[in-house]
Amino acid sequence: MAICLSLLMLVLAATLLTNCQGSDSKDAASTRSYERTTSTSTTSTAKDGLRTVDYAELPTQAKATIKLIDDGGPFPYPRDDGKTYRNLEGHLPKQKAGYYKEYTVRTPGESDRGARRIVAGRDGTMYYTSDHYDSFRRIIR
Repeated sequence: MAICLSLLMLVLAATLLTNCQGSDSKDAASTRSYERTTSTSTTSTAKDGLRTVDYAELPTQAKATIKLIDDGGPFPYPRDDGKTYRNLEGHLPKQKAGYYKEYTVRTPGESDRGARRIVAGRDGTMYYTSDHYDSFRRIIR
């Protein structure tokens, strides 16, 4: 028992000493990158509880989709784009059936529609999802 306790103390001391010696340049670079990323983000939360994203921060392809929506098309996936988004999971504010329409945001390198979408409400409010409807951000234009 005493040997196990001594061994455990030795491992604990070695772990503490290793962590106290500072980070290598790779760790420091990743920390700086994280700090830079978080300090420039303008994501906030809207009064409806959804996170928001500024139009300028959207991927180029999402901006192109919004332009197509504003112009009334033509859309790259005419059989799918402009269809009713039913909001079955309730991630978006509750509205009457048919209120939301979904549109594909092209994803470079994808052979299919990919996971990215713009969902537009009748009032012009738009939402962006990069993870196939698991989460949304209201677009601030």
